[in-house]
Amino acid sequence: MKTDIQIAQESTMLHIRDVAAQLGLTEDDLDLYGKHKAKVSLDVLKAHEGDEDAKLILVTAINPTPAGEGKSTVTVGLGQALNRLGKKAVIALREPSLGPVFGVKGGAAGGGYAQVVPMEDINLHFTGDMHAITATNNLLCAAIDNHIHQGNALSIDVRRILFKRVMDMNDRALRQVNVGLGGKPNGFPREDGFMITVASEIMAILCLSTSLEDLKARMGEILIGYNLAGGPVFCKDLEIQGAMALLMKDAIKPNLVQTLENTPALIHGGPFANIAHGCNSILATRTALKLGDYVVTEAGFGADLGAEKFLDIKCRFGGLNPSAVVIVATVRALKHHGGVAKADLGTPDVEGLKKGIVNLEKQIANIRKFNLEPVVAINRFVTDSPEELAFIQAFLEERKVGVALTEVWAKGGEGGLELAEKVIATAEKAGKYQPLYAVEAPIKAKVETIVKEIYGGSSVAYSPAAEKAIKDIEAMGLDKKPICMAKTQYSLSDNPKLLGAPTGFEVKVNEVRLSNGAGFIVCLTGDIMTMPGLPKVPAANRMDIDEEGNIVGLF
Repeated sequence: MKTDIQIAQESTMLHIRDVAAQLGLTEDDLDLYGKHKAKVSLDVLKAHEGDEDAKLILVTAINPTPAGEGKSTVTVGLGQALNRLGKKAVIALREPSLGPVFGVKGGAAGGGYAQVVPMEDINLHFTGDMHAITATNNLLCAAIDNHIHQGNALSIDVRRILFKRVMDMNDRALRQVNVGLGGKPNGFPREDGFMITVASEIMAILCLSTSLEDLKARMGEILIGYNLAGGPVFCKDLEIQGAMALLMKDAIKPNLVQTLENTPALIHGGPFANIAHGCNSILATRTALKLGDYVVTEAGFGADLGAEKFLDIKCRFGGLNPSAVVIVATVRALKHHGGVAKADLGTPDVEGLKKGIVNLEKQIANIRKFNLEPVVAINRFVTDSPEELAFIQAFLEERKVGVALTEVWAKGGEGGLELAEKVIATAEKAGKYQPLYAVEAPIKAKVETIVKEIYGGSSVAYSPAAEKAIKDIEAMGLDKKPICMAKTQYSLSDNPKLLGAPTGFEVKVNEVRLSNGAGFIVCLTGDIMTMPGLPKVPAANRMDIDEEGNIVGLF
């Protein structure tokens, strides 16, 4: 059996000019990064601003197993299938982070015969967007410490600096650090820490900005900390947002690539959904909506995380109205939620499936709370038994939910034709989506709505630090913003061991952070960490490159 990278390396890619031509773009609309990658000018969106939008299809999932269940693969395969049916489809995805690429999860370029290419480039440095975000974030950090060293005219309280440094790698040793050591020339000593780049507010700002000027204004509104009198200090107080925007002048442009079947794909921005808002950029999605008939995009992890944030955060800021939602599920993952041991997931077990399918049932109910109709994609594995597949189909038919078996990993677009047909039929009948809550509601009311309506919990508890942060945010009058919950992806609750569809649990909010530039409030729950660590045997151990530049072991 060929690996993903072997399949990708054997593919026949079009020159990126020819991919762009499918969308009516010329070379003047592109900044070329070699033969197979390009950035799309922001002028393209301006030129098409008055055009009718395509139909927007969101791909989400049940709560995944630690290995992931193929959501990106289904996204790519669905886009290819829509093109096979004569629809002008464009795919809009997030960029992979180097942390999971070299850690456990892997990349975000799909798999099998439903991949975006060049896969090696996309999963590694791509067009440098992650590095630009890292540099921009750390420029602000350097400016903060330099301002304190040079006299601290803003009276910044070094004990209450909120903005952290980042790097795009899993490195647990950097979660807590001391900076400014070594005497007077090196500044004032203080405690600091690193997050992974995808958790940076700069990443969120990139993905939620609608123009370069909007990006610059949002960066100016970043709350960096408090002064000695307890008042807020913003990035604009340091007069650094112009230089930060300068570093982002190319990163703000969406990246154009293609799938194995030459379907155009815009890949831009990559916040995680468990520690950030989990959606690609508004600029990429809006551009795709002007250039195609159907746009297939994804949101990270399960519908309780990525889809909720897509619908409550991204759609609000971007003025987006999805036409349909695809929920990806696998027989293996549903049995996992039914308590079946990992070693037995490949063995037919209808009883285990019956216990675990409640997770899918809950995610279907969650999507319907937004006035949207889901279609379930069963991502088929060779170990799935006919009895198990028949049970799922009958279960969903009873609940009047569209369902399609997909084999896009093995067959590419051909394996997603049934799913594409059902998505088209659902999208044609779409109404107007509605968000879950009003942003004007108090912070705790919004959090409680998410916990009770989406997670199925009964209550929320706050740590003393979280309580104080909420009071500070409310005192500044900056509380009328959407909520971004940072939570484990493996459970509907904040406990990764609570599988299926638990109820009656309490969610513990340990920390509350105001991402004022991005425009939302982050609530960290459970043991969620914004700087992951590498596993005992990282994926990096399997990777290599030979003298001719051929890469092996990259999935």
